[in-house]
Amino acid sequence: MTTRRTFLHASASLAVASIGAPAFAATWPSRPLRIIVPFAPGGTSDVIARLISNPLKDALGQPVIVENRTGANGAVGAQVTASSNDQHTVLLSDVSSLSIAPLVQKDLPYKFTDLTGVTMLAYSPHLLVAHPGVPANNLAELVAFSKKTRVNAASAGSGSANHLGVVEIAQATGMNWQHVPYKGGAAAIADTAAGNTHICLNGMLATLPMVNGGKLKCLGVSKRSRVPLLSQVPTIAEQGVTNFESGTYQGIVAPASMPKDVIARLNTELIKIIRSNDMRARMVEAGAEVLTGTPAELNTFLLKERDRWDGVIKKAGAQLEGSA
Repeated sequence: MTTRRTFLHASASLAVASIGAPAFAATWPSRPLRIIVPFAPGGTSDVIARLISNPLKDALGQPVIVENRTGANGAVGAQVTASSNDQHTVLLSDVSSLSIAPLVQKDLPYKFTDLTGVTMLAYSPHLLVAHPGVPANNLAELVAFSKKTRVNAASAGSGSANHLGVVEIAQATGMNWQHVPYKGGAAAIADTAAGNTHICLNGMLATLPMVNGGKLKCLGVSKRSRVPLLSQVPTIAEQGVTNFESGTYQGIVAPASMPKDVIARLNTELIKIIRSNDMRARMVEAGAEVLTGTPAELNTFLLKERDRWDGVIKKAGAQLEGSA
């Protein structure tokens, strides 16, 4: 997958947006800003939303409220955001899921074009993790185990990026598996740690504490190169799934009706916050990379992700929920 590297290249030398601010931005915000998180508390999106809320409050001079609106793999929260006309509601989500939702949920109450990018914030590779009782310590052993016992794979929801990541792994390895969707990554990893499911593919930021605490074991990392915090764990690509790379891309999008000058101001303030030394250090410590860009770059990323996952979905066909 080349999307992440393309985005990194495009934003590596990016200067913070300096678009002239017309009168509306000069008086905005006039009341609290609401950040919608479309997943349950404890997941990657929720963690980042709460990390940035206080410094964003200081930058804007208004309270910043994090509101969890779960359901339909993020579609409920996206709909709340898309339909808001108050100029004070944005969505912080795994933006890959925003690209996937229109492909797998044909009755969405909003259109892809009802939302527009503000900025990417961070990238966290997926970790392929298993309950400690699963008799597998790598991908090959997991596939062999699946031939004897169908592997139950937890995800943040049907059609989520981590769900389709497992679909792609299964397509390449012939793993025998069954999908078990949850309302967010936090619930998926919690149930895997409890032994109610065998495996989960989930963002490193939210999953690493479970691995470090011995509640989950890591079988692979979804990045093309090993990550320093788990240098002993091979990548999924190293284990035979050629060029495999996925992850959790957290970003902020806004209703398409949001004035461009307000989006420009939000872009500027969010980039300052997430690129600060303190925030960058906290991201790295948790296994995430700071990844920012312009609103246009985020919109381009969303379109490229839609094309990438469309191919996976079409190849999966009727077996999207897991193969027998």
